[in-house]
Amino acid sequence: MPLGKQCNPLCPFFKCSKNALVIVNKVVKGHVQKVAMCRWIGDQCLGVRCQFAFCERRALLPDGTCAFAIRFRESGDEFLKEVEKESLDNGVRDLLSRRVGRRGSLAD
Repeated sequence: MPLGKQCNPLCPFFKCSKNALVIVNKVVKGHVQKVAMCRWIGDQCLGVRCQFAFCERRALLPDGTCAFAIRFRESGDEFLKEVEKESLDNGVRDLLSRRVGRRGSLAD
C-alpha cells in the first residue's frame, strides 16, 4: 500500500532500473520489519527520490505520489485486488497451466 499519497518502495510494482532493489527483514526496536535496501549504494532505498526508481504499472507521478493512491483513496481493497490480479503475469500463468494441464483454473 502507498504511504499516504507517496509511493512505497515495498510495493510489488515499485522497481529499480539498476535491478538493485532487494527486500530484507530488519530488526527495528525489537520488531522484525521489511525494509527496502539498495545493493548499489549499500544502504536503505531512497524510494521516489532515486533517479532509477520507476513503477511497473506507470503509476509513479513526477512528484512522487502514487496514482493508485489517488484512484483508490476510499478503499484499499481495490488496490489489493489489483495487486492480486497482477501477482502472476501471463508467462507464469501459461507455464503453470501447461504443467498442471488445466488452462481455465489458473487463467482467472
